[in-house]
Amino acid sequence: MAVGVESGTVPATGTGEVIVLATARTRAEHELVASWAAEHHPGAPVCLEEDALARALEGAGPTTTVVPIRVTWLPPTRIAERGDGAGTPAERPKPSDLIALLGHRAPLRFVQRRLARTSPDRVQVVEGEAASVGDLRERHDDEAREEPLAAYVRRAGVLACERAERAVIGDHYTVPRLVVEQIVASTGVRERLRDLAREHGRTFDDVLADMRARLGDLAAVQSPLAIDAFRTVFSPLHTPAWDVQVDSETVEPLRELNRTAPLVFLPTHRSYADPLVLAEVLRDHDLPRNTVLGGNNMSFWPIGPLGKRAGVVFIRRTSGDDPVYRLALREYIAHLVAKRFNLEWYVEGGRSRTGKLRKPRLGLLNYLAGALDDGRAPDVQLVPTSIVYDRLYELDAMAAEQGGSEKSAEGLGWLARYVRGQTRNNGNARVRFGEPFSLREALAEVGEGPTRLEKVAFAICDGINRATPATPTALVTFALLGTGGRALTLDQIRASTLPLLDHLDRLERPGPRDALTGDGIERTLERLVTGEVVERYDGGEEPVWSIRDGRHRVAAFYRNGAIHHFVNRAIVELALLAASRAPSGTDPLDAAWAEALALRDLLKFEFFFPSKRRFATEIEAESALVDPEWREHVGDADGAARLLERTRFLVAPRALRSFVDAQWVVATKLAALPAGTEVDRTAFGEECLGLGRQMLRQGRVVRPDSVSTELYASALDLADNRGLLGADASAEARTAFRDEIGDVRDRLVELAHVEDRVTEELLA
Repeated sequence: MAVGVESGTVPATGTGEVIVLATARTRAEHELVASWAAEHHPGAPVCLEEDALARALEGAGPTTTVVPIRVTWLPPTRIAERGDGAGTPAERPKPSDLIALLGHRAPLRFVQRRLARTSPDRVQVVEGEAASVGDLRERHDDEAREEPLAAYVRRAGVLACERAERAVIGDHYTVPRLVVEQIVASTGVRERLRDLAREHGRTFDDVLADMRARLGDLAAVQSPLAIDAFRTVFSPLHTPAWDVQVDSETVEPLRELNRTAPLVFLPTHRSYADPLVLAEVLRDHDLPRNTVLGGNNMSFWPIGPLGKRAGVVFIRRTSGDDPVYRLALREYIAHLVAKRFNLEWYVEGGRSRTGKLRKPRLGLLNYLAGALDDGRAPDVQLVPTSIVYDRLYELDAMAAEQGGSEKSAEGLGWLARYVRGQTRNNGNARVRFGEPFSLREALAEVGEGPTRLEKVAFAICDGINRATPATPTALVTFALLGTGGRALTLDQIRASTLPLLDHLDRLERPGPRDALTGDGIERTLERLVTGEVVERYDGGEEPVWSIRDGRHRVAAFYRNGAIHHFVNRAIVELALLAASRAPSGTDPLDAAWAEALALRDLLKFEFFFPSKRRFATEIEAESALVDPEWREHVGDADGAARLLERTRFLVAPRALRSFVDAQWVVATKLAALPAGTEVDRTAFGEECLGLGRQMLRQGRVVRPDSVSTELYASALDLADNRGLLGADASAEARTAFRDEIGDVRDRLVELAHVEDRVTEELLA
């Protein structure tokens, strides 16, 4: 809240009635603000305490102007201004810088007079935006009438000076202040607390105290010193590991957009380092620091105490039966957005274990939409954000979790191991921003109904996928995972990745062509060999590479980072094969489209598809990439078959087989249940893991990465969506589900045979 200039404001020129509202902590600062007031508003009262302000306001008329001021101490070097705001990386603060910052934020009392005298450029009296007493009274009555007027005006003055100080120290240090006080003083919040008190048979004061405590736990108490300290202390978690590449063309519109609306960044979540990498990108491109909402599993010392003071909000994984906590979180988010602070959270809720986007979590999005619906916050711009890495140290642990291992708890020992693991350079981290869109407009477009938030979340995920570039490691592992375990030479890998690059170019999707030209493939392979993902064999006539035994889940993680770019192509291939099998008298075009829609439904818990209308447009465009005259060639079943035989580029087996195999394991287990059995998802998932391991040993599923707790969970979501997990599910429906997936598997096997022939020619 500003003391800000709105209707009825009288300019604070010193010619009218003025109250100077000052903040000063030492005798030297008292002298500085008194000198400033005597120069700019001679004779005006200078109020340092709330009691003095209350007396001044009591005798003031509605046109009296309140002018807030404070003393700001500046560092000897402009640490806050490193970087040029146009993408040149800002130099990270050093420990010596932090000592300087510590000294300048609050210089020792006995040196302040000498500093002000000998280094006048080190101190400045900052003037916040002024407002008339009449305007302040009106806003107080509207927003916080239960709070004393003087307390309201004093807090507003502090906030106005904070905003004015940003022009001096930079937007990098834009921080929310006095959050708890502002929220609990709100008339609307107090009314909601009274409702909670009545509902749960508690006193208002008791619920209010709980609210203060919950907000105190949540609110990030930021300071510029803590922000710089956080960057310095935790830079070893990411700076040695990656060279950060940013698509600057996607950054510039955000800076312009942020002038009129708060931004909510919704990044992919693949690494613990994601918020650190993104924070540096925003700083280097002159965007304010985000308030980051993350899980309280990371709130251990030293990350928790320092992170909270640097803009990280540690929230509970579940609020359980604590309605006050839910209200506190909802009001806190609404408050931050209303005050135009940018937010950041991970719509997946946790790090991806498979490399592709997880199912979105809707809790925080629900709170944000509620704030807009209730008029408590302005519109926000959602920013789909992609962060991908050439290689990840933490991937081994995540791959093990996919195979059923327990997740290691975060703590000080974990942090030490993570820092050690990040000392080796792992290539590039690539940051790219998708097309921002208005949350209010998105909600209006999807309309009312129980699925409106899901539709918005899917739009976010679709935007993330479109912004996500295919990395060199993604395309190289895509090629190696499609060989049936056979090793490839360098020329063969190059020949396998070239069609993938060409396809990305034709789709106008971001790809790594430059990184895979020249010796780029060799560098990528060397990085994968160093990470023990790929094995190089030099005992023959020339080197060959293959996926290392036991590392298929890790390789699949990298592949899956780009797999969304090829899903539509895979659907087209399967649809064309279905058209070639269409019964006599069936229009092959109708058969192909029906199959495409069926596959969209089958894979909807694995990938994020646009609306059916847009999906139809994309499938038609994808079909034209296979053959511009595909409609004429698919006019009969034989034509569809010949079209597939002629194509030199098939992706369906490599792109979809692992996911369909995981679905088939779940469907097979479901079909074997006795009639009337209700599925316990936790126990059933464990049984599927055992069955998947058995089938892998038997060769009934062909890829180790299909034996995955995450993929089984998505398959169970699909089965649940079709009503197959309850005791009322019929044996016939479960069997039909298994057979539907089995038919898709059969067609993937058939396409794999066609692809094998292409590979044989490649290996010859």
